[in-house]
Amino acid sequence: MAFHMKRILHQHHIWHWMGFGFLLVFAIVVLKFISQECDLDDLLSEADNSRQRYCRDQWYPSLSLSSRGPVSCSKIIRGDQEAMEQILLERLAVKNKKLPLTENNYLNWTKDCNLYRRTRRFITFSLSKEEKDFPIAYSMVIHENIEMFERLLRAIYTPQNIYCVHVDGKSPEVFKEAVRAIASCFDNVFVASKLEKVVYASWLRVQADLNCMEDLLKSKVPWKYLLNTCGTDFPIKTNAEIVRALKVLNGKNSLESEKPTEFKKHRWLFQHKINGSKVLRTNIKKDPPSISVPVFVGNAYFVVIRDFVKSIFENQDAQKLLQYGNDTYSPDEFLWATLNRMPGIPGSVPYHGKYDTTDMNAIARLVKWADLEGVISRGAPYPPCTGTHRHLVCVYGAGDLQWMLNHHQLFANKFDPSMDDYAIQCLEEYLRRKAFYGEDL
Repeated sequence: MAFHMKRILHQHHIWHWMGFGFLLVFAIVVLKFISQECDLDDLLSEADNSRQRYCRDQWYPSLSLSSRGPVSCSKIIRGDQEAMEQILLERLAVKNKKLPLTENNYLNWTKDCNLYRRTRRFITFSLSKEEKDFPIAYSMVIHENIEMFERLLRAIYTPQNIYCVHVDGKSPEVFKEAVRAIASCFDNVFVASKLEKVVYASWLRVQADLNCMEDLLKSKVPWKYLLNTCGTDFPIKTNAEIVRALKVLNGKNSLESEKPTEFKKHRWLFQHKINGSKVLRTNIKKDPPSISVPVFVGNAYFVVIRDFVKSIFENQDAQKLLQYGNDTYSPDEFLWATLNRMPGIPGSVPYHGKYDTTDMNAIARLVKWADLEGVISRGAPYPPCTGTHRHLVCVYGAGDLQWMLNHHQLFANKFDPSMDDYAIQCLEEYLRRKAFYGEDL
């Protein structure tokens, strides 16, 4: 009996020391993690996932973008009805409406660029080698709302990309000054060398993108694709997801391009002129453009390869089409769509009807048109807008996020913080979390 007791006590003693040894090894590993300062190589490293995760955990608190107030963005994105009702109540409560930031805020903050980038939570390093090796160019055409511009820039900013910002020549000087101040805090953000006084639906909207295209081609950054944005856009994919989507294109462009209706043909078969802030049709009829393909229609948004951009300034048919479009109505809604069907234009597709691409099939932009909203089970392409409408386009509410994030497009349009800032706040939180960890909220 005594022998068995001694044996049991001996085994207990061994297990005690084995347990202590395990705890000691675990403590040493933890101390090793803690004692080593995280650097950018740790974030890019794919060899040690535990180390990478630990370092991302250390960086994330200072770069996270959490929504303000009691709203749960994770519940909103899952379509939780109680959370949606709470947002509606928050939107109605005047006391919870945040005053927008002003140009003077940014003029003051950008006096110290290091402090500005840190306090405004810009990610100033590449989050993966894949992203670092695939630089993207952006043309950003804006005219108002300095805070929305900064939030859009922050959402798409990475140090390897390049950003050309076209500020409307009619914008107040203080707005232009604030945009230049923000751009001056980044080596890869600049204001276009030539600014147009843009009129809605006029040639000048196209010229704004062309000005940025020329500037971007002169950049030393070896960008592979060009995406254009406006001040009411917001990404619905992280930079890593955008890179992977562009790789899947394998050198092709992606934009809406379809056969036009008879009604839309009047936009380019009659001369138009700018009258103040409007584009008016004249009675002067134009001949069809002397190009080798029919005219196609689409929208103002595109995802195009670098050689496509170069060809616009070199290809004879492309130059003919651009010259033809300078006295038409909303030329951005047929120029890019037609250029992408021209033989010899890099990244284009044949003009046969089999290659027609709707906006829902292209990856450039997700838009809800008021006259197409409805019950999906009855054939509508998308459910009703939960926000409001402007120019027959949905200005998204937070209730649109679940639907939106299930789509393959890279950006969505339109957003307006004065209508529903929670839609933008929750996207910011979602995208920042996913950029760091590759996982949803």
